Amino acid sequence: MNTATNRRKAADILDSHPRTAAVDTPNLKLPDYYINRELSALEFNWRVLHQAIDPGTPLLERLKFLCIVSTNLDEFFEIRVSGLKQRLELGSAPAGPDMLTPQQVLGHISDRAHELVERQYRLLNEELIPRLDSEGIRFIRRTRWNRAQREWLRDFFHNEVEPVLSPITLDPARPFPRILNKSLNFIVGLHGIHAFGRPCNRAIVQAPRSLSRVIRLSPELPDTGPNDFVFLSSIIHAFVEELFTGMEITGCYQFRVTRNSDLYVDEEEVEDLMRALEGELIASRYGAAVRLETADDCPAELTSFLLDMFGLSEADHYRVEGPVNVNRLMAVYNLCDREDLRDSAFSPSMPRAFLDDDDVFSAIRAQDILLHHPYESFGPVLELISRAAQDPHVVALKITLYRTGPDSAIVKSLVAAAQAGKEVTVSIELRARFDEAANIELANRLQAAGAHVVYGVRGFKTHCKMAMVVRRENGRLRRYVHLGTGNYHPGTARLYTDYGLLTADADLGEDVHHVFLQLTSMMQTPPLKRIAQAPFSLRDDLIERIEQEARNVAAGGTGHIIAKINAVTEPGVIQALYRASNAGVFVDLIVRGICCLRPGIPGVSENIRVHSIVGRFLEHSRLYYFHANGDENVFCASADWMDRNLFRRVETAFPVLDRELKARLIADLDTCLNDNTHAWDLQSDGSYRLLTPGPDEAPSCAQEHLLGQLAEQG
Repeated sequence: MNTATNRRKAADILDSHPRTAAVDTPNLKLPDYYINRELSALEFNWRVLHQAIDPGTPLLERLKFLCIVSTNLDEFFEIRVSGLKQRLELGSAPAGPDMLTPQQVLGHISDRAHELVERQYRLLNEELIPRLDSEGIRFIRRTRWNRAQREWLRDFFHNEVEPVLSPITLDPARPFPRILNKSLNFIVGLHGIHAFGRPCNRAIVQAPRSLSRVIRLSPELPDTGPNDFVFLSSIIHAFVEELFTGMEITGCYQFRVTRNSDLYVDEEEVEDLMRALEGELIASRYGAAVRLETADDCPAELTSFLLDMFGLSEADHYRVEGPVNVNRLMAVYNLCDREDLRDSAFSPSMPRAFLDDDDVFSAIRAQDILLHHPYESFGPVLELISRAAQDPHVVALKITLYRTGPDSAIVKSLVAAAQAGKEVTVSIELRARFDEAANIELANRLQAAGAHVVYGVRGFKTHCKMAMVVRRENGRLRRYVHLGTGNYHPGTARLYTDYGLLTADADLGEDVHHVFLQLTSMMQTPPLKRIAQAPFSLRDDLIERIEQEARNVAAGGTGHIIAKINAVTEPGVIQALYRASNAGVFVDLIVRGICCLRPGIPGVSENIRVHSIVGRFLEHSRLYYFHANGDENVFCASADWMDRNLFRRVETAFPVLDRELKARLIADLDTCLNDNTHAWDLQSDGSYRLLTPGPDEAPSCAQEHLLGQLAEQG
């Protein structure tokens, strides 16, 4: 199917695309007009898996994408499935506009997730492992170990593994142990009498997380290459009888349980959010079980026993032919020095403004600077914070931190600035999912250095990405601002696509100043001049701009909306887009992940198309475009079009006003809309179709185009 022929520049689309204006306004709240949020999230993982299936993807990158699917599924079960199970236990009614009950959604998830996992392991066993083997990257099964390898692994077991194992034989005095979330475990069938004279038939062996799950064999062994690996599960399985001397081993089978990891803290009741979260972090390791993974050959008797122990049903059980934790294979991706099996290397480029002027403050004063990561360097952002920490003219530095990564250069600069006596204010979101522990440690470190640390606002996550440097120049204070769509995390800046704006614009600086005042004092501030902010004005501003496009069409003008975002779930925004479509506005949505809107429904959404790009980098930037009768308003934002972003988070959407930068962003959107190799089109039934070039079209990949345009290849 060739749908790529419609991928033309925005102005051409407006002139050529046949728009339809509905005569009657349908009931836009009908459940049939919405895709379930959880099922849409699960479908995203099928698109990620396609990257692992695609033979055009370099081999080690295929392995990486296979691991990413497992990581995504872990989080999906820990948060989304666990939430559905809780609602089911409470007897909750349907929560989404699709009106599916929790029980219906869980049934659909079980069917689709089992299918996904089966396809994932079939790909691993039938294609990736043989292909890796042919390239000298081998996973050696215990049935294929030669004598020297077996002796080396026996020594490894006795020296590195056995000392940290605590096998537990099950009997009335030793009940089933607490199993850590997502840990590797073994259920062992036994026959015989233990040392204290009683019969026993089962034991549990838990593998501590300190042990690597993939072990590289010594290349000095006979018939062993530099990239020969053995799974820890194979080692424990091979020598498990040495843990149960005098007993007959009737079977040894790996298993893994996934638990509810969503932290709950009643912010209205607690007095110290940090301490409350620390307690929840410990408890979450042993939350309610939501999924059980076992070896495919585990007998029915033992799987029934495990399901009973965890309070799960057969629908929650996933039999796998291979390691129960595929994402541990990411270690192999990192250990193998085979650049020929990876994506081609590149170096993020440095914007011309910083090549012409090595003074970061002077460069930003001269012009607004747009950064597009990972194609362009994150270095200017690090440089701004680093220079601010050292510059004697800087009097204050403020920043929001959601995720920063370990050993962050930005945090080091903030510590140095605080220790140098500058006013440093940091808003840290302690509830950033799966980064709670790291952010608690970060908060303590900054407070010890003398920084003012706030934990966001009760009931609202602080998700906006902004930094402000206040510098005294010529007897007055000037603000330098960075506003972004992604986190202050140099690591993800190499993996995620995001935009950042560096500016000394006075109005934007004043707006950012007021948002920081609001985060620290929680008092009302004057209306913002440039920035739209959630949870206050952003949703209303979005809907007003969508409706203005419809009014422009009704007045004989043109209407076009493009949004590049990660998710669309908020019913009010979806209904506004449906109304705009009915009015004849052409709507292009580039949505990486969840999309609850159904495109292409006659009389409802026939002027809406939804695309999803999945490629080498994680598409993470948020970009809104409104034609505005030719004025072309463009905003970068931290917010997706989701309930949580628009109502329960502090977010910002900021305009890009410079003509050249605005034109560049519009060109980037056109590049995404022209992608016909890594773009998927959402169908009205909720399925996705991969676009392919037509007979007269050249292949076009948005990420490769931007790499060639912006980055330094080599």
